[in-house]
Amino acid sequence: MSDTPHIGTLNEGSLHSALKELYAEPGDAFEVPLGRFVIDIHRPGQLIEVQTGSFAAMGKKLDHLLPDHKILLVHPIAVETYLHRPDKNPRKSPKKSSIYGLFDQLVSIPTLLDHPNLTLDIVLVSVTKVQVHDPKARRGRGGYRTTDRVLREVLGTHRFECAEDLLSLLPNDLPKEFTTADMASAGTFNRDIARQIAYCFRALNFFDEIGRTKAGYHYRLSI
Repeated sequence: MSDTPHIGTLNEGSLHSALKELYAEPGDAFEVPLGRFVIDIHRPGQLIEVQTGSFAAMGKKLDHLLPDHKILLVHPIAVETYLHRPDKNPRKSPKKSSIYGLFDQLVSIPTLLDHPNLTLDIVLVSVTKVQVHDPKARRGRGGYRTTDRVLREVLGTHRFECAEDLLSLLPNDLPKEFTTADMASAGTFNRDIARQIAYCFRALNFFDEIGRTKAGYHYRLSI
């Protein structure tokens, strides 16, 4: 018999439930009311929240709980996705992401990690999207609507215990002064992601904006 404690699922999706099971330890309590919020996993000295959606939706909850509680926020990024549709063989989606998908979320709360009580785990995963035909779905979705995301495999985890840990994601060979184009050229991400990084790092006072040319804003590290 498994030692994994019973985990309440409410109406959560399969990916959310699987990550809760992955992080669960004996003695944990689940779906615990705390004030006007419900906590995914409550253990002595730590709250664990699994957020498969937007960080922006967590803003009020974190603002309310962080002053008095240490929180581990767990967020999956699908770096590999398979599509499962009725009457079709599962196929691998050409869309890919990476650890840099983190900044797509951080732009809504760029100073999220600038709190001593918050730790962030980014879990890189392979998932299956379960989809059904829906004539009302946007054309860009091909007439299909996702009803669930199922965890196939955990491919890696990156832990950020403070905002400064984000600096490890910068390319090593940036010049002293650089643009987002320089960042994208030196890194493994495109310029849109470089702009997101720059936005977050300006908010965290990691980048100083020192001028602007036709090439765009110029920055330098401030720490």
